[in-house]
This record gives sequence, structure tokens and C-alpha cells, in this order.
Amino acid sequence: MAETVQQQLRERLQDDQPGVLSGDMVLSWREHLARAQQEASAIMARLDPDRPAHVGTLLANTPQMLQALAGAGLAGYVLAGINSTRRGDGLVGDIQRAHVQVLLVDNEHRELLDGLDLGDVQVVEVEGAAWADEVAAAGPFRVLRETEAMDPFMLIFTSGTSGDPKAVQVGNLMAVFAGLMLADKYSIGPDDVCYLSMPMFHSNGILAGWSVAINSGAAMVPAKFSASRFVDDVRRYGVTYMNYVGKPLAYILATPEQPGDADLPLRVAFGNEASDRDIDEFSRRFDCIVWDGYGSTETAVMVTREEGTPQGSIGKGAEGVAIYNSRTVTECAPAEFDDNGVLLNPEEAIGELVNTQGAGYFVGYYNNEQANAERMRHGMYWSGDLAYRDKDGWVYLAGRTADWMRVDGENLAAAPIERILMRLEPLSRVAVYAVPDERVGDQVMAAIVLRDEATLTPAELEEFLAAQPDLSPKAWPRYVRIAPELPSTATNKVLKRELIKQGPVADNGVLWAREERGRSYTEVQEPAGV
Repeated sequence: MAETVQQQLRERLQDDQPGVLSGDMVLSWREHLARAQQEASAIMARLDPDRPAHVGTLLANTPQMLQALAGAGLAGYVLAGINSTRRGDGLVGDIQRAHVQVLLVDNEHRELLDGLDLGDVQVVEVEGAAWADEVAAAGPFRVLRETEAMDPFMLIFTSGTSGDPKAVQVGNLMAVFAGLMLADKYSIGPDDVCYLSMPMFHSNGILAGWSVAINSGAAMVPAKFSASRFVDDVRRYGVTYMNYVGKPLAYILATPEQPGDADLPLRVAFGNEASDRDIDEFSRRFDCIVWDGYGSTETAVMVTREEGTPQGSIGKGAEGVAIYNSRTVTECAPAEFDDNGVLLNPEEAIGELVNTQGAGYFVGYYNNEQANAERMRHGMYWSGDLAYRDKDGWVYLAGRTADWMRVDGENLAAAPIERILMRLEPLSRVAVYAVPDERVGDQVMAAIVLRDEATLTPAELEEFLAAQPDLSPKAWPRYVRIAPELPSTATNKVLKRELIKQGPVADNGVLWAREERGRSYTEVQEPAGV
């Protein structure tokens, strides 16, 4: 079995099956990889052998990005996926922390570099005539190095939802293993078509998308995610597999259902962070398997769904996965529930997801020893994700470690409240977070986006909340913002820190406030004071 991306791609060098589908263009794997080798030769001619062989990409999901990935894999240099939503000093900092020598940029992203001082980074405009000439004139392809299983294939930055992004070293073996596992689980082969619409500077785009295709020999459709274009793309290219992260299923489900949706060729949607309702509805509407799991860029904690996974749970953890109190460094007690499903012991049961056996496949953040020390404490990997586990071992997420709220002397976690709110039919997306209480502690705030054409009144919300037997009275949101959209990352994760910074305001939407000791909501005409 191949243990590196390099070995895996070599198995496709003579493959005449379709490899890349984009617009009217069809490239075989042989043609695609030949182009990748040619470009890699030109890139390697620019690299200083006395510096880290790191090549950055500021590219959209296009054949060019696929070519950059394949070139790095075949040649053995490290690709640094630069987050295209970063700006100014943040963008410069990412590029420099990753020790990028050569930065590949397309026309769509070139202006992001205007006025920035990148030092000695060589910026290559991949769609320019000068680069085309340089690639054509490059010498024959020779590998920079023969890679080994634990060598980094990519530097992929974390999403930065709870702090500055960190460059995760994604090892070759992890890229191979993830794709192999998924291709085998869903019987994906050369006749399949993988829809790659999640950003390929992110781990989901690589480990749950691109790696599946290079393992199986399936064709790849690079695309920019669009809910309105999704159905047409699936039908046009014969897509059978897609990956997702964050809220794409919710975006797609917000579009009008069409009579032919269930007849699309799509067989499997794999990803993480979809709600139970969206998983069920997407599976029904498109007559496909939806498998939602827990995953992070670091891939150090593995939790997978299996048959019988209860509603709200993300599954059971692999060997070594546990939930620990970060203060006492002891394992948390099993969750206890009343007859209505209310968590009775949140302070004892909720803790941080850890890998007690170490870092797993995580080989560390690049050029960030402080972050490595924070993740690896007491011989364990600490994920930064809050969770609780019932007596049968089923794991439930409770949010990030920053998602704790102290309401009237009681600790509440955001994720369980979000899961309950998502039962409300008009909702498409929701984020629950803390805003300061007027006296002490926090108040619960919810920012929601409604489905297209859906409506919601304060009375309807009150009736819904009162009918939820597992919703603690203290968990009723004090403020509710109905917004046209929520601030989010390029990977569709809500930026709660931006919402927290804004506080209880309408921000181009509508703000409702609940009376302090009651259950009635009224619209607030002016931003509420905190």
C-alpha cells in the first residue's frame, strides 16, 4: 500500500481515465499529472536549497490548484495552502510564518497582495504569459526528494474561529489514509466523480475530497461552492461524491426543492458540522447517504458515527479518546439526563475532548512551539472542543472551550442549545454565544438565519421554546437576532468572536429581547445596552 502522496500519484501517471473535469475541459490523469510535473520543474528551479522547500498557493478551486497539489506531491516539496479570506498583515503573517519561498497566485487573488511587503517571497502569477513560457522552458522533471510517510505534504492553516490561524503540518500518511478509508467505505472507484467545492487550502478539501480522488482514481470537479449552482453541477458532471464542512447542506436546502432532485447521480455526501435535521433532509431530498463526523485540521482526535448513533451525538471515540476537565486533569463523569433529556450534571460531565494516547496523526504546528505546547499537555492532545459522553459512550459536542456561558450562576454550553433551536422549522442556521449580563456573568444570545421565504414571529418562537422539554429555562436566549447572514470563514464556520464583539445589536437584521424574568420577546428598535 502507498504510504505517501508521491507513491499514490505515481500509480496514476499512466492512467487514461478522466482525472479533471472543468467547464468543457476533460483531462485524463496522465495529462493532468504531466502538466503538474512540468510546472513543478519550473517551481523547483526557483527554490533556494538552503531554505525550507515551501511553496504557497493563493488560488481558487480550479484545475490550477489541482495541478499545484499534484506537483508538490510528485516532487516532494511542501505546499502551504494560504487562506484567501485573510487580508493585510494577517495574510502577510501567514505567508511568512510558513516560510514560503514561492507564492502561486491567480488573477482572482492577485490584488490581495497589492501594497503588501512580502520580503523575498517570489510571487508567481500562474495565469500570466511569462509563467507559461517559464513552465514550457523548464527542464525534465526530477523529484526534489523521495518523501516518507510522516513527512509533511502540506501546511494547512486552522480556521481561526477562536484565535489566530496556526499552520498544521499534514503528513503524507494522513493524506493517504484519509482518502483510502473514505474510498473504501463508500466503494468509490474510477467511475465516480468527486465534487471538490470546499476550499483546498483547508483540511476538509484535502483529506475528505482531493485525497479520495487520488486514492480511487475518480474524476475531480474543482468548483467554488454555490448553493444555487449545486444541482446543475451535479447533473452536468455526473457527480457521485461530495465533501463538505460547516453549513453547505443548510445553504443547499434553503434553495427551492425541484422534482428531479432525488434522481441526481449523487451517492454520498461526507463531512462535518451539519445539523441532524439537515443530514436527514439532505439524504431524503437527494436520495443519498450523508455521513457526518467529527474532524479537525490536526486529525488527532477521531470520533466516528456508527449504526445506532443517537440524535445529537457525533458517535463514539477511537481508542484513547476521552473527555477531561482541563483544570483538574481528570476524566469527566458520564452525562446524566432527566426523563426529558435535560443534562443534569453539566459542570461534572462537560470537558475537553482529548487523546490520552498522544497526538495521533498530528505532527505539530509549523513554526509555532507555543501552540504545540498548548495542544500537548500532560502527555495528551487537547482539542479545544468541549463535549460530554453518556454512560454508553456516545459523544456530544458542547462547543469550543470559549463557548462556556455563566448564566445566573450556572455553566451552559452553546452547542446543546444550538441543536435544540435547529428543530425550529423556519431556521436555516443558528449561532449561540454569550453577551455580558447587565450585572454579572453572561446572557445567552442567538443569531439566526431563516430559510428562504420563511417567517418567524416572537409568539411562534416563544411557543416553540416552551414546547422543548430538554431546554433549561436559563438557556432561553435573552436576545435573538434574525439576520440575512452570519459572519463566517471560507469553510462556512460561523465566526462567533465577531458576533460576540458586536454584542446584542440588529446589524442589518431584527433584534428581539426577552423580558428579564419572563418568556416574552419584543423587537428592540435601538441597539441594546449591555
